[in-house]
Amino acid sequence: MYGILCATTDELDALRARLELDAEPETHGPTQVWRGRHEGRDLALALSGIGKVHAAAAATVLMSLFSPRALIFSGVAGGLAPELPVGSVLLADRLAIHDYGLMAGGRFTPVDYGVIPPGAPRLASLPAVPPEVCANFAALARTVAPELNAPVRLGGVITADYFLNCGATREQLRAEFGADAIDMESGAVNQVAKAWGAPLYVIRTLSDLAGEESHVTYGEMVAMAAHNSALCVEALLRLLHRDDA
Repeated sequence: MYGILCATTDELDALRARLELDAEPETHGPTQVWRGRHEGRDLALALSGIGKVHAAAAATVLMSLFSPRALIFSGVAGGLAPELPVGSVLLADRLAIHDYGLMAGGRFTPVDYGVIPPGAPRLASLPAVPPEVCANFAALARTVAPELNAPVRLGGVITADYFLNCGATREQLRAEFGADAIDMESGAVNQVAKAWGAPLYVIRTLSDLAGEESHVTYGEMVAMAAHNSALCVEALLRLLHRDDA
């Protein structure tokens, strides 16, 4: 059993087009879950909704009710690396939440999520995901690269509860953390996955270069970006099934 999450209906529609899912979802509080199968293996797909709280709640539903051996988070993100065009697929080899920390003297200091902020060291880099996740992502990149008319690479994803519509902040986050993309969910799902001891695979396609025009390009590109991520989810499931055999 594998657990898959997405945040929006565009992302959900792209996944439903590639996976065998029940016609109607189960409802668990605010979270909708579709049971399904892929190449004979069970899966559960949750529509979480946007933001860290919704994402963590949905991940907890999947882990507690379905006990998946791994979680996959699929969808779109804002780009932070100017060399990566819209449509690029980012496979997260580093993850962190950056809007958790200490506000003092008019300045905010980000720290590792969940620690007591006063006295904690500043969050200076994105923690790496487990080696097995990186190895499977490297294999996935080789597999899907010929199928996509866009770059596919491993990189860092940073999470915050805001839509980034500011070029100066984009450049700051890129310089400070070496992050390649920003989203509103992955870091929270990562906290749940670690608590349950399950690997997490975050697949994000860039729908915009996070900046002053991101609110314009997002709506135009989100369907294409969701499609690219969904294609990668299907390919990743095949790789994981092979490893299970």
